[in-house]
Amino acid sequence: MITEVLTANQLKKEAPVFGQLSFNDHEQVVFCQDKDTGLKAIIGVHNTILGPALGGTRMYNYQTEWDALNDVLRLSRGMTYKAAITGLNLGGGKAVIIGDPKTVKTPALMRRFGEFVHTLGGKYYTAEDVGMETSDMDTVREVTPYVTGISEEKGGAGNPSPVTAYGVYMGMKASAKFAYGTDNLEGKKILVQGIGHVGEELVRLTAEEGANVIIADINQERLEQVSAAYGVDIYRGQDLYAEEADIYAPCALGATINNDTIDKLKVKVIAGAANNQLATENIHGPLLQERGIVYAPDFLINAGGIINVYAEIEGYGREQIKSKTENIYNTTLDILNKAKATGMTTNAAAMSIAEERIASKKNSK
Repeated sequence: MITEVLTANQLKKEAPVFGQLSFNDHEQVVFCQDKDTGLKAIIGVHNTILGPALGGTRMYNYQTEWDALNDVLRLSRGMTYKAAITGLNLGGGKAVIIGDPKTVKTPALMRRFGEFVHTLGGKYYTAEDVGMETSDMDTVREVTPYVTGISEEKGGAGNPSPVTAYGVYMGMKASAKFAYGTDNLEGKKILVQGIGHVGEELVRLTAEEGANVIIADINQERLEQVSAAYGVDIYRGQDLYAEEADIYAPCALGATINNDTIDKLKVKVIAGAANNQLATENIHGPLLQERGIVYAPDFLINAGGIINVYAEIEGYGREQIKSKTENIYNTTLDILNKAKATGMTTNAAAMSIAEERIASKKNSK
């Protein structure tokens, strides 16, 4: 008899979806494939206790399909907490499309993806995320009403990126208030990593306040454009994580706070737009706390985007969007103070508030 011994990597691939480390009591995971358009997508619905799941669609050229699955599971879970902590009657969901958006994305592919979204019957609403544009959401809208973030010309709230950036800006100012005693960012050295739509707007807001902004991105052309537009410096060093600064703002992909980077950090505050910034919450959250680094929970301060697209479902206008987004400042301060008073990490303090709201709604049903 031959006994096969599987390596750790093989075990991961043999494990069912329910065995993935990122699987966190998700309600539904949908795998979508269409040969004609080349579509390969995964929709993750994490929790719908507070309302229908809402979360953007990310298109990215993942190295493996397992990486795509891991990403959609982590992102959809984060959306549950984001909606709950912001007080919205929404659940958490997310979608990923595997492929390079510059070469693979077509209107036909987006319409086919929209048809898969439609089969969920309103349990999941999609929106714009990395690799997507407002025009893509307009295309999806051609085949399903379960999409937000469509253009204003078509009756939507438009690109959510500026509102997302404004919420991050509010959270950053609150974190600065907690760490430095003032929310004035003038003269503060801020490292912004990732200058996509949200990152660029955050650069504009902080630079206009007089902050000393330094930008980093893998796209050199974008760096030059943003540097020239807002008069900010491009990072020319070898290791951004070891750079001395007041605030680090991760605005690209997640997990930049990990075993390799955490001991290098020389900042007092971390406040950025990226999702899932902590590679492992129960490890890296406490390590930041031990080092005295103020961490603004990402799922709270980057919630401006979901506030913006939720307006399309609830029918409220620009003033309410701005007011709800500005309130991220107060919520951030409340969470930072709660963490200090209880000894919890800031991430755990935020999650506890979100979980209490979800549990209350669940128990009332």
